Amino acid sequence: DMSTHGIAEFHRGYLAQVDREGLIVDARYNAGGMVSPLILEKLAHRHLGYDVPRWGSPESYPYHTLRGHLIVIANQFTGSDGDMFTTSFRQLQLGPLVGKRTWGGVIGIDGRYQLVDGTTTTQPQYSIWFHHAGWSVENHGVDPDIEVEDTPQSFVKNEDPLLARTVQEMLRLLKEKPVQSVSYSPSPRRLLPE
Repeated sequence: DMSTHGIAEFHRGYLAQVDREGLIVDARYNAGGMVSPLILEKLAHRHLGYDVPRWGSPESYPYHTLRGHLIVIANQFTGSDGDMFTTSFRQLQLGPLVGKRTWGGVIGIDGRYQLVDGTTTTQPQYSIWFHHAGWSVENHGVDPDIEVEDTPQSFVKNEDPLLARTVQEMLRLLKEKPVQSVSYSPSPRRLLPE
């Protein structure tokens, strides 16, 4: 959901997990909306340092930025702004995309005309072109970096192979490229000049 409810849910989850060594963003079944730029902006901000108060705990600088790895899960029901989110995540090189190829629908519609009987019609009005993908997202979708099959048998067994493979990939990333622990040099003494 890339609407007001979706951005609110994202921030609730994001703020609770921002200090972790890895973050998995689940974009499966995302039917679209219009807030992917806000989410991408938040995910693209990287941890640059610390705001170290005299008393209290250090905070990341910029505030609420990730210092760990990112992975996005998507499936064939990720569409519209979900397509735009996943392809932009790839273009920004924020991390791997795991799952199935997305839906492939980035032409937006507008319901501005009404027929005599009151029926509203929709017309294609907006199309999205990407620097790295051109027009190719429409009618094709976004191919994952790691493709994982999600079968009806998995559903019956209450298994989630996409999430399981994503966790496996996150653990691999953490092992190969460990996230640096919070460390900084002691504050220098700042005395008044004599």
